[in-house]
Amino acid sequence: MNPYSEIIKSQLDFFNTNATKDTNFRIKQLKKLIKVLKDNEDLLDEAIYKDFKKSSFENYETELSLVYHEINLAIKKLKSWSKRKSVRTNMANMPGKSYIIAEPLGVTLTIGAWNYPYQLAFAPVVAAISAGNTAILKPSELSLNSSNAMAKIINENFDSNYFHVIEGGIEETTNLLKLKFDKIFYTGSTNVGKIIMKAAAEHLTPVTLELGGKSPSIVFKDANIKITAQRLVWAKFLNGGQTCVAPDYILAEKGVKAKLIEEIKTQIKNIYGGNPMDSDAFVRIISPRHYNRLVDLIDSKKVIIGGDSNKEELYISPTVLDNISFEDDIMQEEIFGPILPIIEFEDLSWAIKMIKERPKPLALYIFSSSNKSINRILHEVSFGGGGVNEAIMHLANSNLPFGGVGESGMGNYHGKAGFDSFTHYKSILSKSTVVELPIKYPPYSDWKRSVMEKLIE
Repeated sequence: MNPYSEIIKSQLDFFNTNATKDTNFRIKQLKKLIKVLKDNEDLLDEAIYKDFKKSSFENYETELSLVYHEINLAIKKLKSWSKRKSVRTNMANMPGKSYIIAEPLGVTLTIGAWNYPYQLAFAPVVAAISAGNTAILKPSELSLNSSNAMAKIINENFDSNYFHVIEGGIEETTNLLKLKFDKIFYTGSTNVGKIIMKAAAEHLTPVTLELGGKSPSIVFKDANIKITAQRLVWAKFLNGGQTCVAPDYILAEKGVKAKLIEEIKTQIKNIYGGNPMDSDAFVRIISPRHYNRLVDLIDSKKVIIGGDSNKEELYISPTVLDNISFEDDIMQEEIFGPILPIIEFEDLSWAIKMIKERPKPLALYIFSSSNKSINRILHEVSFGGGGVNEAIMHLANSNLPFGGVGESGMGNYHGKAGFDSFTHYKSILSKSTVVELPIKYPPYSDWKRSVMEKLIE
Protein backbone atom coordinates (compact mmCIF):
# COMPACT_ATOMS: atom_id res chain seq x y z
CA MET A 1 0.00 0.00 0.00
CA ASN A 2 1.43 3.35 -1.01
CA PRO A 3 1.69 5.57 2.11
CA TYR A 4 0.27 8.55 0.21
CA SER A 5 -2.66 6.86 -1.53
CA GLU A 6 -5.18 7.98 1.06
CA ILE A 7 -4.27 11.66 0.99
CA ILE A 8 -4.24 11.77 -2.81
CA LYS A 9 -7.64 10.09 -2.88
CA SER A 10 -8.98 12.59 -0.35
CA GLN A 11 -7.81 15.46 -2.56
CA LEU A 12 -9.41 13.88 -5.61
CA ASP A 13 -12.67 13.40 -3.71
CA PHE A 14 -12.59 17.02 -2.59
CA PHE A 15 -11.80 18.25 -6.09
CA ASN A 16 -14.75 16.26 -7.42
CA THR A 17 -17.11 18.20 -5.13
CA ASN A 18 -16.40 21.15 -7.48
CA ALA A 19 -15.66 23.43 -4.51
CA THR A 20 -12.35 24.57 -5.98
CA LYS A 21 -14.02 25.68 -9.23
CA ASP A 22 -15.62 28.57 -7.38
CA THR A 23 -13.38 31.59 -7.97
CA ASN A 24 -14.43 33.12 -4.65
CA PHE A 25 -13.20 29.97 -2.90
CA ARG A 26 -9.84 30.27 -4.64
CA ILE A 27 -9.47 33.93 -3.71
CA LYS A 28 -10.31 33.12 -0.10
CA GLN A 29 -7.60 30.43 0.00
CA LEU A 30 -5.01 32.75 -1.56
CA LYS A 31 -5.80 35.46 0.96
CA LYS A 32 -5.45 32.89 3.70
CA LEU A 33 -2.09 31.76 2.30
CA ILE A 34 -0.60 35.25 2.19
CA LYS A 35 -1.78 35.91 5.75
CA VAL A 36 -0.28 32.64 6.98
CA LEU A 37 3.04 33.45 5.32
CA LYS A 38 3.16 37.01 6.64
CA ASP A 39 2.18 35.89 10.14
CA ASN A 40 5.06 33.42 10.10
CA GLU A 41 7.80 35.48 8.47
CA ASP A 42 9.99 35.26 11.58
CA LEU A 43 9.82 31.45 11.48
CA LEU A 44 10.58 31.42 7.75
CA ASP A 45 13.50 33.83 8.25
CA GLU A 46 14.95 31.75 11.06
CA ALA A 47 14.65 28.50 9.09
CA ILE A 48 16.30 29.76 5.92
CA TYR A 49 19.10 31.35 7.92
CA LYS A 50 19.85 27.94 9.41
CA ASP A 51 19.99 26.43 5.92
CA PHE A 52 22.03 29.12 4.13
CA LYS A 53 22.82 31.98 6.51
CA LYS A 54 20.48 33.96 4.29
CA SER A 55 19.49 37.27 5.85
CA SER A 56 15.93 38.40 6.49
CA PHE A 57 16.34 41.14 3.87
CA GLU A 58 17.51 38.70 1.20
CA ASN A 59 14.80 36.22 2.16
CA TYR A 60 12.24 38.92 1.46
CA GLU A 61 14.02 40.21 -1.66
CA THR A 62 14.57 36.87 -3.40
CA GLU A 63 11.85 34.66 -1.94
CA LEU A 64 8.84 36.04 -0.10
CA SER A 65 8.30 39.26 -2.05
CA LEU A 66 8.00 37.31 -5.30
CA VAL A 67 5.53 34.88 -3.72
CA TYR A 68 3.47 37.75 -2.32
CA HIS A 69 3.42 39.38 -5.74
CA GLU A 70 2.21 36.17 -7.39
CA ILE A 71 -0.54 35.80 -4.79
CA ASN A 72 -1.71 39.40 -5.06
CA LEU A 73 -1.68 39.25 -8.86
CA ALA A 74 -3.71 36.04 -8.84
CA ILE A 75 -6.25 37.49 -6.40
CA LYS A 76 -6.67 40.48 -8.69
CA LYS A 77 -6.73 38.65 -12.00
CA LEU A 78 -7.97 35.08 -11.57
CA LYS A 79 -11.63 35.93 -12.14
CA SER A 80 -10.84 37.43 -15.53
CA TRP A 81 -8.42 34.59 -16.31
CA SER A 82 -11.18 32.09 -15.48
CA LYS A 83 -13.94 33.69 -17.55
CA ARG A 84 -15.44 31.86 -20.49
CA LYS A 85 -13.82 33.30 -23.63
CA SER A 86 -15.90 33.70 -26.78
CA VAL A 87 -14.10 33.15 -30.07
CA ARG A 88 -15.08 33.60 -33.71
CA THR A 89 -17.14 30.82 -35.30
CA ASN A 90 -16.18 29.91 -38.86
CA MET A 91 -18.66 29.78 -41.72
CA ALA A 92 -18.78 25.99 -41.79
CA ASN A 93 -20.27 26.00 -38.28
CA MET A 94 -22.88 28.67 -38.74
CA PRO A 95 -25.32 29.25 -37.18
CA GLY A 96 -23.54 28.68 -33.91
CA LYS A 97 -21.20 30.13 -31.31
CA SER A 98 -17.80 29.04 -30.02
CA TYR A 99 -16.18 29.53 -26.65
CA ILE A 100 -13.39 28.28 -24.42
CA ILE A 101 -13.80 27.23 -20.80
CA ALA A 102 -10.83 27.38 -18.43
CA GLU A 103 -11.06 24.38 -16.13
CA PRO A 104 -8.67 23.13 -13.43
CA LEU A 105 -6.75 19.92 -14.02
CA GLY A 106 -7.37 18.32 -10.62
CA VAL A 107 -4.87 17.05 -8.06
CA THR A 108 -1.42 18.59 -8.54
CA LEU A 109 2.06 17.81 -7.24
CA THR A 110 4.71 20.49 -6.92
CA ILE A 111 8.26 19.32 -6.19
CA GLY A 112 10.28 22.29 -5.00
CA ALA A 113 13.99 23.02 -5.17
CA TRP A 114 16.40 23.68 -2.32
CA ASN A 115 18.13 26.81 -3.64
CA TYR A 116 15.11 29.09 -3.24
CA PRO A 117 13.00 26.86 -1.01
CA TYR A 118 10.08 29.25 -0.50
CA GLN A 119 9.85 30.94 -3.90
CA LEU A 120 10.26 27.75 -5.95
CA ALA A 121 7.74 25.89 -3.80
CA PHE A 122 5.00 28.44 -3.28
CA ALA A 123 4.98 30.22 -6.68
CA PRO A 124 3.83 27.07 -8.55
CA VAL A 125 1.36 26.26 -5.78
CA VAL A 126 -0.13 29.75 -6.08
CA ALA A 127 -0.62 29.07 -9.80
CA ALA A 128 -2.21 25.69 -9.05
CA ILE A 129 -4.60 27.15 -6.47
CA SER A 130 -5.52 30.15 -8.61
CA ALA A 131 -6.43 27.78 -11.45
CA GLY A 132 -8.74 25.81 -9.13
CA ASN A 133 -6.69 22.72 -8.32
CA THR A 134 -5.79 20.97 -5.09
CA ALA A 135 -2.11 20.89 -4.17
CA ILE A 136 0.48 18.55 -2.75
CA LEU A 137 3.80 20.26 -2.09
CA LYS A 138 7.01 18.25 -1.70
CA PRO A 139 9.85 20.60 -0.66
CA SER A 140 13.49 19.66 -1.05
CA GLU A 141 14.98 17.77 1.86
CA LEU A 142 18.34 19.55 1.38
CA SER A 143 16.99 22.83 2.76
CA LEU A 144 15.63 20.87 5.70
CA ASN A 145 14.82 23.73 8.08
CA SER A 146 12.92 25.60 5.40
CA SER A 147 11.05 22.40 4.53
CA ASN A 148 10.11 21.91 8.18
CA ALA A 149 8.86 25.48 8.43
CA MET A 150 6.70 25.16 5.32
CA ALA A 151 5.21 21.88 6.50
CA LYS A 152 4.39 23.35 9.89
CA ILE A 153 2.64 26.50 8.74
CA ILE A 154 0.76 24.92 5.84
CA ASN A 155 -0.33 21.69 7.50
CA GLU A 156 -1.50 23.54 10.60
CA ASN A 157 -3.61 26.00 8.60
CA PHE A 158 -4.99 24.13 5.57
CA ASP A 159 -7.08 21.00 5.25
CA SER A 160 -4.99 18.12 3.94
CA ASN A 161 -7.62 17.27 1.34
CA TYR A 162 -6.94 20.65 -0.28
CA PHE A 163 -3.33 21.76 0.33
CA HIS A 164 -0.75 19.65 2.11
CA VAL A 165 3.03 19.51 2.48
CA ILE A 166 4.76 16.13 2.40
CA GLU A 167 8.37 16.14 3.53
CA GLY A 168 11.12 13.65 2.76
CA GLY A 169 13.79 12.60 0.30
CA ILE A 170 14.17 10.18 -2.57
CA GLU A 171 12.01 7.43 -1.02
CA GLU A 172 9.09 9.76 -0.36
CA THR A 173 9.33 11.37 -3.78
CA THR A 174 9.49 7.95 -5.44
CA ASN A 175 6.32 6.85 -3.64
CA LEU A 176 4.54 10.05 -4.66
CA LEU A 177 5.53 9.59 -8.29
CA LYS A 178 3.98 6.11 -8.34
CA LEU A 179 0.57 7.71 -7.86
CA LYS A 180 -1.57 9.37 -10.48
CA PHE A 181 -1.65 13.16 -10.45
CA ASP A 182 -3.34 15.47 -12.91
CA LYS A 183 -0.27 17.71 -13.11
CA ILE A 184 3.32 17.55 -11.87
CA PHE A 185 5.46 20.66 -11.56
CA TYR A 186 9.17 20.07 -10.87
CA THR A 187 12.06 22.46 -10.32
CA GLY A 188 15.58 21.05 -10.17
CA SER A 189 18.27 19.31 -12.15
CA THR A 190 17.97 18.01 -15.70
CA ASN A 191 18.86 14.46 -14.62
CA VAL A 192 16.10 14.31 -12.03
CA GLY A 193 13.75 16.00 -14.50
CA LYS A 194 14.14 12.98 -16.77
CA ILE A 195 13.17 10.70 -13.86
CA ILE A 196 10.11 12.85 -13.12
CA MET A 197 9.02 12.80 -16.75
CA LYS A 198 9.46 9.05 -17.03
CA ALA A 199 7.33 8.48 -13.92
CA ALA A 200 4.67 10.90 -15.17
CA ALA A 201 4.52 9.07 -18.49
CA GLU A 202 3.17 5.97 -16.72
CA HIS A 203 -0.03 7.92 -16.04
CA LEU A 204 0.20 10.29 -19.04
CA THR A 205 0.43 13.11 -16.51
CA PRO A 206 1.38 16.50 -17.97
CA VAL A 207 4.55 18.00 -16.52
CA THR A 208 6.21 21.36 -16.25
CA LEU A 209 9.96 21.01 -15.80
CA GLU A 210 12.00 24.01 -14.63
CA LEU A 211 15.56 22.79 -14.99
CA GLY A 212 18.91 24.51 -15.53
CA GLY A 213 21.97 24.70 -17.71
CA LYS A 214 25.01 26.82 -18.37
CA SER A 215 23.66 30.32 -18.90
CA PRO A 216 26.13 32.56 -20.76
CA SER A 217 26.67 36.29 -20.44
CA ILE A 218 28.10 37.94 -23.54
CA VAL A 219 29.93 41.21 -22.88
CA PHE A 220 30.88 43.46 -25.80
CA LYS A 221 33.42 46.27 -25.93
CA ASP A 222 30.65 48.83 -26.39
CA ALA A 223 28.92 47.86 -23.13
CA ASN A 224 28.78 50.14 -20.11
CA ILE A 225 31.43 48.18 -18.22
CA LYS A 226 30.79 49.63 -14.76
CA ILE A 227 27.04 48.88 -14.87
CA THR A 228 27.70 45.54 -16.57
CA ALA A 229 30.11 44.43 -13.85
CA GLN A 230 27.82 45.64 -11.08
CA ARG A 231 24.82 43.74 -12.45
CA LEU A 232 26.82 40.60 -13.24
CA VAL A 233 28.42 40.48 -9.79
CA TRP A 234 25.04 40.84 -8.07
CA ALA A 235 23.40 38.25 -10.34
CA LYS A 236 26.24 35.71 -10.21
CA PHE A 237 26.93 35.74 -6.49
CA LEU A 238 23.35 36.20 -5.30
CA ASN A 239 22.42 33.23 -3.11
CA GLY A 240 26.05 32.11 -3.24
CA GLY A 241 25.71 31.48 -6.98
CA GLN A 242 23.06 28.86 -6.29
CA THR A 243 20.55 30.27 -8.78
CA CYS A 244 19.28 28.42 -11.85
CA VAL A 245 19.40 31.59 -13.99
CA ALA A 246 22.70 32.89 -12.62
CA PRO A 247 25.29 33.91 -15.23
CA ASP A 248 27.23 30.65 -15.46
CA TYR A 249 30.13 32.05 -17.46
CA ILE A 250 31.16 35.20 -19.32
CA LEU A 251 32.06 35.44 -22.97
CA ALA A 252 34.05 38.69 -23.12
CA GLU A 253 34.86 40.34 -26.41
CA LYS A 254 38.58 40.73 -27.06
CA GLY A 255 39.81 44.08 -25.82
CA VAL A 256 37.36 44.43 -22.92
CA LYS A 257 38.31 41.50 -20.67
CA ALA A 258 41.01 43.23 -18.59
CA LYS A 259 38.80 46.27 -17.91
CA LEU A 260 35.84 44.03 -17.08
CA ILE A 261 37.87 41.95 -14.63
CA GLU A 262 39.11 45.06 -12.80
CA GLU A 263 35.56 46.38 -12.52
CA ILE A 264 34.28 42.99 -11.30
CA LYS A 265 36.93 43.08 -8.59
CA THR A 266 35.79 46.57 -7.58
CA GLN A 267 32.13 45.62 -7.54
CA ILE A 268 32.73 42.49 -5.42
CA LYS A 269 34.38 44.71 -2.82
CA ASN A 270 31.63 47.34 -3.07
CA ILE A 271 28.87 44.78 -2.61
CA TYR A 272 30.41 42.28 -0.17
CA GLY A 273 33.16 44.28 1.50
CA GLY A 274 36.79 43.33 2.00
CA ASN A 275 35.87 39.93 3.45
CA PRO A 276 32.68 38.47 1.93
CA MET A 277 32.62 35.81 4.64
CA ASP A 278 31.61 38.53 7.09
CA SER A 279 28.89 39.95 4.83
CA ASP A 280 25.28 39.24 5.71
CA ALA A 281 24.59 39.36 1.96
CA PHE A 282 26.72 36.35 1.04
CA VAL A 283 25.02 33.03 1.76
CA ARG A 284 26.62 29.64 2.31
CA ILE A 285 26.72 26.49 0.18
CA ILE A 286 23.83 24.17 0.94
CA SER A 287 25.74 20.99 1.89
CA PRO A 288 29.22 19.44 2.25
CA ARG A 289 28.64 17.41 -0.94
CA HIS A 290 27.91 20.52 -2.98
CA TYR A 291 30.81 22.34 -1.32
CA ASN A 292 33.27 19.57 -2.24
CA ARG A 293 32.06 19.49 -5.84
CA LEU A 294 32.55 23.23 -6.20
CA VAL A 295 35.99 23.30 -4.59
CA ASP A 296 37.09 20.56 -7.00
CA LEU A 297 36.08 22.79 -9.92
CA ILE A 298 38.41 25.61 -8.88
CA ASP A 299 41.70 25.46 -10.77
CA SER A 300 44.03 27.44 -8.51
CA LYS A 301 46.28 28.30 -11.46
CA LYS A 302 43.40 30.15 -13.14
CA VAL A 303 42.03 32.04 -10.11
CA ILE A 304 42.32 35.80 -10.55
CA ILE A 305 39.80 36.87 -7.88
CA GLY A 306 38.87 35.03 -4.69
CA GLY A 307 39.40 31.29 -4.51
CA ASP A 308 39.15 31.16 -0.70
CA SER A 309 37.11 28.48 1.03
CA ASN A 310 36.20 27.24 4.50
CA LYS A 311 34.69 23.76 4.77
CA GLU A 312 33.46 24.20 8.32
CA GLU A 313 31.50 27.28 7.26
CA LEU A 314 30.58 25.82 3.84
CA TYR A 315 31.95 29.08 2.47
CA ILE A 316 33.48 29.73 -0.93
CA SER A 317 34.41 33.32 -1.70
CA PRO A 318 33.30 35.10 -4.89
CA THR A 319 35.75 33.57 -7.35
CA VAL A 320 36.66 34.52 -10.91
CA LEU A 321 38.68 32.28 -13.24
CA ASP A 322 40.52 33.49 -16.34
CA ASN A 323 42.11 31.77 -19.35
CA ILE A 324 39.28 29.25 -19.44
CA SER A 325 38.42 27.11 -22.44
CA PHE A 326 35.28 25.14 -23.22
CA GLU A 327 37.28 21.96 -22.58
CA ASP A 328 37.95 22.78 -18.91
CA ASP A 329 36.14 20.77 -16.24
CA ILE A 330 34.24 23.82 -15.03
CA MET A 331 32.64 24.18 -18.47
CA GLN A 332 31.24 20.64 -18.54
CA GLU A 333 28.33 21.16 -16.15
CA GLU A 334 26.27 23.91 -14.55
CA ILE A 335 28.38 25.44 -11.79
CA PHE A 336 25.64 26.40 -9.33
CA GLY A 337 28.05 28.18 -7.03
CA PRO A 338 30.09 31.39 -6.63
CA ILE A 339 32.63 30.64 -9.38
CA LEU A 340 32.67 32.74 -12.55
CA PRO A 341 34.78 31.61 -15.54
CA ILE A 342 35.68 34.09 -18.27
CA ILE A 343 36.30 33.11 -21.88
CA GLU A 344 37.54 35.65 -24.41
CA PHE A 345 36.16 35.77 -27.95
CA GLU A 346 37.08 37.77 -31.01
CA ASP A 347 34.51 36.53 -33.51
CA LEU A 348 30.82 36.63 -32.52
CA SER A 349 30.11 33.82 -34.98
CA TRP A 350 32.48 31.60 -32.98
CA ALA A 351 30.84 32.57 -29.68
CA ILE A 352 27.38 31.79 -31.04
CA LYS A 353 28.64 28.48 -32.44
CA MET A 354 30.06 27.48 -29.03
CA ILE A 355 26.74 28.21 -27.31
CA LYS A 356 24.68 26.40 -29.95
CA GLU A 357 26.88 23.29 -29.79
CA ARG A 358 25.81 22.83 -26.17
CA PRO A 359 22.41 22.19 -24.55
CA LYS A 360 20.04 25.14 -24.81
CA PRO A 361 20.55 27.32 -21.73
CA LEU A 362 17.84 28.42 -19.34
CA ALA A 363 19.01 32.02 -19.59
CA LEU A 364 21.27 34.23 -21.69
CA TYR A 365 22.42 37.77 -21.03
CA ILE A 366 23.76 40.30 -23.55
CA PHE A 367 25.67 43.43 -22.53
CA SER A 368 26.05 45.77 -25.46
CA SER A 369 24.89 49.09 -26.92
CA SER A 370 24.75 47.64 -30.44
CA ASN A 371 21.28 46.67 -31.63
CA LYS A 372 22.92 44.73 -34.45
CA SER A 373 24.81 42.45 -32.04
CA ILE A 374 21.85 42.15 -29.67
CA ASN A 375 19.35 41.27 -32.38
CA ARG A 376 21.68 38.78 -34.02
CA ILE A 377 22.07 36.81 -30.79
CA LEU A 378 18.35 36.95 -30.00
CA HIS A 379 17.58 35.73 -33.51
CA GLU A 380 20.16 32.94 -33.73
CA VAL A 381 20.41 31.46 -30.23
CA SER A 382 17.67 29.44 -28.50
CA PHE A 383 17.37 29.86 -24.72
CA GLY A 384 14.66 30.00 -22.09
CA GLY A 385 14.67 33.73 -21.35
CA GLY A 386 17.10 36.42 -20.41
CA GLY A 387 18.06 40.05 -20.54
CA VAL A 388 19.74 42.80 -22.48
CA ASN A 389 22.08 44.81 -20.23
CA GLU A 390 20.57 43.03 -17.22
CA ALA A 391 20.76 39.62 -15.56
CA ILE A 392 18.26 37.53 -13.57
CA MET A 393 15.71 40.33 -13.24
CA HIS A 394 13.52 39.05 -16.06
CA LEU A 395 12.08 36.48 -13.67
CA ALA A 396 10.78 39.31 -11.48
CA ASN A 397 8.38 40.46 -14.23
CA SER A 398 5.26 38.31 -13.97
CA ASN A 399 4.24 39.44 -17.47
CA LEU A 400 7.18 37.44 -18.86
CA PRO A 401 6.52 33.67 -18.92
CA PHE A 402 9.41 31.96 -17.17
CA GLY A 403 10.71 28.60 -18.34
CA GLY A 404 13.35 26.68 -20.24
CA VAL A 405 13.70 25.04 -23.62
CA GLY A 406 15.22 21.69 -24.54
CA GLU A 407 17.30 20.31 -21.67
CA SER A 408 16.73 23.47 -19.62
CA GLY A 409 13.05 22.66 -19.23
CA MET A 410 9.56 22.65 -20.67
CA GLY A 411 6.54 24.76 -19.89
CA ASN A 412 6.27 28.22 -18.32
CA TYR A 413 4.90 29.89 -15.23
CA HIS A 414 4.68 33.24 -13.38
CA GLY A 415 1.54 35.35 -13.64
CA LYS A 416 -0.94 34.31 -16.32
CA ALA A 417 1.51 31.72 -17.67
CA GLY A 418 1.36 29.93 -14.31
CA PHE A 419 -2.43 29.90 -14.38
CA ASP A 420 -2.29 28.49 -17.91
CA SER A 421 0.16 25.80 -16.83
CA PHE A 422 -2.37 24.36 -14.38
CA THR A 423 -5.43 24.84 -16.60
CA HIS A 424 -7.12 22.86 -19.35
CA TYR A 425 -8.81 25.03 -21.95
CA LYS A 426 -11.95 23.21 -23.00
CA SER A 427 -13.20 24.18 -26.47
CA ILE A 428 -16.95 24.21 -27.07
CA LEU A 429 -18.99 24.64 -30.25
CA SER A 430 -22.68 25.33 -29.59
CA LYS A 431 -24.84 24.91 -32.72
CA SER A 432 -28.34 26.09 -33.48
CA THR A 433 -30.96 23.42 -34.26
CA VAL A 434 -33.11 25.75 -36.35
CA VAL A 435 -31.52 24.58 -39.60
CA GLU A 436 -29.12 21.87 -40.78
CA LEU A 437 -27.26 22.27 -44.06
CA PRO A 438 -26.83 19.08 -46.14
CA ILE A 439 -23.26 19.81 -47.25
CA LYS A 440 -21.40 17.38 -44.95
CA TYR A 441 -23.79 14.45 -45.45
CA PRO A 442 -23.73 11.76 -48.16
CA PRO A 443 -24.48 11.32 -50.94
CA TYR A 444 -21.41 13.34 -51.95
CA SER A 445 -21.38 15.47 -55.08
CA ASP A 446 -19.26 17.99 -56.94
CA TRP A 447 -21.47 20.90 -55.94
CA LYS A 448 -21.13 19.93 -52.26
CA ARG A 449 -17.35 19.80 -52.68
CA SER A 450 -17.42 23.24 -54.30
CA VAL A 451 -19.46 24.74 -51.48
CA MET A 452 -17.26 23.08 -48.86
CA GLU A 453 -14.14 24.57 -50.43
CA LYS A 454 -15.66 28.04 -50.15
CA LEU A 455 -16.78 27.53 -46.55
CA ILE A 456 -13.65 25.89 -45.16
CA GLU A 457 -10.66 27.08 -47.17
